[in-house]
Amino acid sequence: MATKPKKKNPRLASGRKRARQDVKLNAANTSLRSKYRTFVKNVEKAILTGDKSKATEAFAKMQTVVDTVADKGIFHKNKAARDKSRLSAQVKAMAVAAAAA
Repeated sequence: MATKPKKKNPRLASGRKRARQDVKLNAANTSLRSKYRTFVKNVEKAILTGDKSKATEAFAKMQTVVDTVADKGIFHKNKAARDKSRLSAQVKAMAVAAAAA
């Protein structure tokens, strides 16, 4: 795997500080992005298994994570809304299917 060429160290103190802050911020954003994807996957798995109660529980947890990540600007608010909308529709469809069966 090819790695990026290493950037030169900034000369100014403010630039050095900005570089240090960027490393911390990048780690925090990466962690939150991963958490977002994990919670969405948990809901999708619950939907695939057909466990309605587990799906609704996972969806409730996912909503808070998605909202916080969108508020921080890691993912766009519209992407977060789209993901929540699609998953809620799938969870509701499970409830309708369960009632019909």
